[in-house]
Amino acid sequence: MPELTAALTENQQNTYHQIISSVAIPVDAFEEFCSWSEECYTRNCIFENEKFELILLCWEKDQITPIHDHGGEECWVKVINGTFKETLYKQESSGLAQLNTTISVKGTISYMIDFMGYHKLENISGHRAMSLHLYAKPIKKCNVFDDSKQTFSLKTLSFDTVS
Repeated sequence: MPELTAALTENQQNTYHQIISSVAIPVDAFEEFCSWSEECYTRNCIFENEKFELILLCWEKDQITPIHDHGGEECWVKVINGTFKETLYKQESSGLAQLNTTISVKGTISYMIDFMGYHKLENISGHRAMSLHLYAKPIKKCNVFDDSKQTFSLKTLSFDTVS
């Protein structure tokens, strides 16, 4: 992990996609950062500075995020292990409309920024899975869709663990 954080620290944001795509980190290198919960996926901070943050999400079978944005920050997600379904949405006058769905497997990189809409991620592996999230500038708050109220609300984000 030190090589990845050094490369991200030394380079500009416009190279983040290339860096996270090219790095090959074995799954067992993430073990020290893992925490698991039956209730919800966990957000485990690997590294954070003023330029970026690296967060390892640990997912039990079938866990899913709510529909959300990224508080104005860019986000790259690299699948460490498992299979994920990402669904994109746009807001219309009648509510949320689904744009498309993609499936990501180990090594796949996805990208999200607010002008693309909103999204949710789901672990469809049938077992535990991990995803590495790189945010260009740390994300402290985001808009989360409340299914019961059919509206977005601002949520302050926190970590389950910090390295």
